[in-house]
Amino acid sequence: MLIDTIFGFAALFLLTKVLGKTQITQLTPFDFISALILGELVGNALFDKEASVVEIGFVIVLWGGLIYLTEIITQKFKRTRSILEGGPDFVIYRGKLIRDVMKKNNLDINQLHSLLRAKDVFSLKEVEFAFMETNGTVSVIRKPPYQTPNKQELQVSTEKVNLATTLINDGEIIYDNLKEKNLTEEWLMEQLESQQYKSVTDVFYAEYKKGEDLFILPFVNRNHYKYDGK
Repeated sequence: MLIDTIFGFAALFLLTKVLGKTQITQLTPFDFISALILGELVGNALFDKEASVVEIGFVIVLWGGLIYLTEIITQKFKRTRSILEGGPDFVIYRGKLIRDVMKKNNLDINQLHSLLRAKDVFSLKEVEFAFMETNGTVSVIRKPPYQTPNKQELQVSTEKVNLATTLINDGEIIYDNLKEKNLTEEWLMEQLESQQYKSVTDVFYAEYKKGEDLFILPFVNRNHYKYDGK
C-alpha cells in the first residue's frame, strides 16, 4: 500500500500539472464530476489488494486522457463549449430577476442572496446585472449609484450601464454578437486596421462597448514574457 499510495500521489500531481490550473480554479459541473470519479477510482484501487501499480497507473492515465481529450475538443471546436462546459446566464438583467434562469439552475432567492453577499452585495436593488457562471458563482455589475466609489455621495451624475460584448474570440468573428449590436464585418475590419491589425487571425480577443474604442488583445506566446516573481 505504501508503494501504491506514493505512486497514486505522484501520478495525480502530474495529472493536475498536465490538465492545467483551470481544472482547480474554474470547476464546471463536468470537471467536478470528473474529479470525484477520478478520486473514487484511485481510492478504490489503493485499497484493492489485487490492484497493482500498473493498474492504478492505467486508471489515472485513461481517465486523465479522457478529460484532456475533452479539453482539446472544447478548444478546437468552439460550438461544443456550450454542451461540455455550459455558459453564463443572466440571473438579473437590468435590475429584474430572470425566473426561468433561476429555475433552470435550481436557484432559490435565499441561495441568490448568499451568492450576492459573497460579492459584498446585500440588496437586490443594487444589482444591474448578475451572471450565473459555469462554476456556480455569480458575477455582479452594480447599478451606477451603488458602484464604488458611491456616485450619490460624490454627487456625480449617473450613466446607463453598457455591457461589453465579445466580437472576436480565438481569431474568429462572433457573428451572432456582431448582429446583435447592429454592427457589420466591414466596420469591424476598419476598427482592426485603425489599430494596426491586418487580419482577424492576428486577434485573440476583441471586445466592444458602446461609446468606447474597440478593445483588442493580440495572440501572445509564452516566450514573449517571463514572470520574475516580483
